[in-house]
Amino acid sequence: MARGQYLVQLAGCTDCHTPGHLFGKPDMARFLGGSDVGFEMPGLGIFVGPNLTPDNGTGLGSWTSDEIVTAIQTGVRPDGRILAPIMPWRAYAGLTKSDAAVIVEYLRSLPPVTNKVPGPLGLDEKATVFRMKILPPDRAGPHN
Repeated sequence: MARGQYLVQLAGCTDCHTPGHLFGKPDMARFLGGSDVGFEMPGLGIFVGPNLTPDNGTGLGSWTSDEIVTAIQTGVRPDGRILAPIMPWRAYAGLTKSDAAVIVEYLRSLPPVTNKVPGPLGLDEKATVFRMKILPPDRAGPHN
């Protein structure tokens, strides 16, 4: 369990999946329960870090261990949807089987948090959360 907790912290999962974290005040009562900030990506939409707790309705509770590992290491959800590019699954693709397993074990040990995050939101959908906008460089700017 300690190794799983260590790897989750080291991988930065808390940054994008704990409410308040991106505001500098993580809500530890909802640890890894889904973000309250979305990432707006040009041409793709807005993505909010989902709930990683074992809540059956709004988190990973209904996912199998293999499905969680697949999402972490390949960026593919059980429904076949590809995770947002902001999810650094490529960095986690090389995890050993034992490291991936202890991450899943740790996530399953967390208290379930009921928190359905919005999204993903398409290009024409209105944002319902704060968002960080990822912008390409300004080609007309003075610093290019």
